[in-house]
Amino acid sequence: VNVCWGAWFGRVLMETGIASTLIRKTVELGGDRPLITIILLNVVTAFIFTAMMGAGPVIAIGVIVLPILMSLGIPKAIAMFTFMGSVSAGMYLNPVLQFSQMRAFLLGADEMPQFSFTWYATHWGYYALAISVVSVSVLTGIYLKFSGGKRHAWAAQTAGAAQTKDAPAIALILPIVPVVLKIAFDFSVIGGFVIAGFAALFICGKMKGTFKENCQLVNKLYYEGVVDTAPLIGFLLTLPMFNTCATYASPYFKVVIGGIMPRSEIVVCVVFAVLTILGFFRGPLTVYGCGAATLGVLSGVGNFSIPFLFCAFTIPSTTVNVGSCITQSWIAWGLAYTKVESRDYL
Repeated sequence: VNVCWGAWFGRVLMETGIASTLIRKTVELGGDRPLITIILLNVVTAFIFTAMMGAGPVIAIGVIVLPILMSLGIPKAIAMFTFMGSVSAGMYLNPVLQFSQMRAFLLGADEMPQFSFTWYATHWGYYALAISVVSVSVLTGIYLKFSGGKRHAWAAQTAGAAQTKDAPAIALILPIVPVVLKIAFDFSVIGGFVIAGFAALFICGKMKGTFKENCQLVNKLYYEGVVDTAPLIGFLLTLPMFNTCATYASPYFKVVIGGIMPRSEIVVCVVFAVLTILGFFRGPLTVYGCGAATLGVLSGVGNFSIPFLFCAFTIPSTTVNVGSCITQSWIAWGLAYTKVESRDYL
């Protein structure tokens, strides 16, 4: 249910023009300084994706940001990297796609209530987002420096972009409202989406029709949001079955490979840092692939805390799988859209 309402809110941000207005204002602020524009776009993209999720919103923002980056003369593969990296950075503070989904791998809905999104965000989420944005921006600068000046301007325009009306300035803070309400007041995630979503629709003048027309608009956006996240919902529905099977299989895995699994938190961190590349192609370090089995074994052989395991597996699952892997739906779309070869991108 959180996923559905989060996807609805993402559709609201697109329908009202709030997301596209944020991007355009950022480009204006950056002026004719490409690196400054890239950094600002990375920050704003991460900001947007603390609330948005799914392939639809990533594509909707991508068709705005990628042409801008490439029109600045940035090589297409680097433009892809910096945009997708900033998307995954924002996911670190997404209360639904990041926290609720990852938590489901480790705990039931009512277990460890003290391990809440507020605790996660203040102890780790803010830092993970900031480190990711800084890392992506620094690496982009390095890649540009060593690209040898081989830059090709790309003049593609988003259909109808010239006619798009800017959203009111006050509406531009709404994407962060659900996250702020959750962290500051432990407010309902769905409640935050509903409040910010309807505020966006009213402020941006989308609710001026009859009661029936307004209901149809809300219904349409909800429908489109659910379609955006349909694969994710299917994944979440099968997850409890997978976890139950993993519980039964865990003793056998423990006997076979338990002897070589690290039991120290420091060792786990070092091993994960060195082998993060194994998060690619749904490998053993991403929970959206084989990593769910790795998580089951690791949690069975060591006395690791739930928050530690959560954060350790979040990094490769988010930065590598969500933000970089060509098996991710929006990465595959981006490669086709920008005409970048997967080898060049990787």
